[in-house]
Amino acid sequence: MQPFTPFGGPIPAPGSAPATPGEPIIDLRDVIKDYSTGAGAFRALAGITLRVMPGELVAIQGRSGCGKSTLLNMITGIDRPTAGDITVAGMDLRRASENALARWRGRNIGVVFQFFQLIPTLTVAENVLLPMDFAGLGSSRERRARARELLELVEMGDQTDKLPLSTSGGQQQRIAIARALANDPPVVVADEPTGNLDSATAAGIILLFQRLADAGRTVVLVTHDAELAGQARRVVRMADGRILEDNAPAEPGQRAEAERTDG
Repeated sequence: MQPFTPFGGPIPAPGSAPATPGEPIIDLRDVIKDYSTGAGAFRALAGITLRVMPGELVAIQGRSGCGKSTLLNMITGIDRPTAGDITVAGMDLRRASENALARWRGRNIGVVFQFFQLIPTLTVAENVLLPMDFAGLGSSRERRARARELLELVEMGDQTDKLPLSTSGGQQQRIAIARALANDPPVVVADEPTGNLDSATAAGIILLFQRLADAGRTVVLVTHDAELAGQARRVVRMADGRILEDNAPAEPGQRAEAERTDG
């Protein structure tokens, strides 16, 4: 496992590169997700097509209930689509077995939750060690060294032996980001990662996500906050299970066609 440099220095690119150069690392095609409820069938996603390239920082924005979190669950393989195709970091998520998905997720996806989801009885360092222990990565010494480096990366190196509840909300979110990076995943997803933070702390968290994307990681964050979403380089706006707007840069062929039309 390659080491990280301290926060403020360059962040290395992810150790694995499952995506083919020039191809999306996240590729959803006509994805539908239906749920059965007491009131009948509910369509949470209504034909989503979304392609995300390696190194992009994408904000999924919309009101509560628009399908943002369901879309995130599709990308992480936590849930499966009713119809359509999903390929993320080289894995066909619709057809893979549960065991294959669990192994794939442990190596390729880092998840940051709104409410941090840190284990309160483990120290800060032990929380970051946990994904590496589950995946059996490196030796015990290598895992401890990586946990220290990751906590330095997010400016939490002096909190390693504390319990999470003795730290602030912003600090806990930084710990959660360090944990999400523990296995060096190429894709990081975050569900309302600044929803419980003050504006200054939230700005620091977004800056860290931007630096992760600059280093080659693909970052997808979900938020209902339009101002926060506007800080991302690409914003996908959703409503009623559909994509209403996507300011993705045009692909080379599309740019050339646009230039010919303008000319």
